[in-house]
Amino acid sequence: MTQNDTGSAELPPLRTLVLLRHGKSDYPGGTRDYDRPLADRGESEAAAAGRWLRITQPPIDAVICSSSLRTRQTFAATGIGGQVRYADSIYEASPGEVLTEIRATDPAAHAVLVVGHAPGLPGLAHRLAGPDSDDAAMDELTSKFPTSAMAVFSYRGEWADLGPSDATLVAFEVARVPHSDHT
Repeated sequence: MTQNDTGSAELPPLRTLVLLRHGKSDYPGGTRDYDRPLADRGESEAAAAGRWLRITQPPIDAVICSSSLRTRQTFAATGIGGQVRYADSIYEASPGEVLTEIRATDPAAHAVLVVGHAPGLPGLAHRLAGPDSDDAAMDELTSKFPTSAMAVFSYRGEWADLGPSDATLVAFEVARVPHSDHT
């Protein structure tokens, strides 16, 4: 807790952190992993993820996005605004490497979206989830973290201080759209 000018105690700011795994990617022959694009389904699911975020979460004011093609395309398809920082270090990152990027976020940002990959994002989600996390969301997170999945955390504190078990998992959503087998 900090004290304000009147001497009364203030709670640290309440923040929202969203970890979004990229949409379903395509596998064109001869393309290195870093350059794999989204599949059509991945584009649709990323757009659905953006709609869900705009309806259910506070406005995103900072984005950390892996620099790979499929994560950049996922972010673009969400239609989410905010200051974006493309980070090479999130591609093939460990949970600790992703956390390092989050800790470097502008302290003025209250809602941060991270667009990345497995196993870094799922591992970090497990690491951040504290004891007050939503049981149903934890069950889903523990079951699987597929493409277009989002783990949403609330956190009271400064980004630079975020650590294991410090956040509360409040939602786990997988953006899926109906698709036809006849396309």
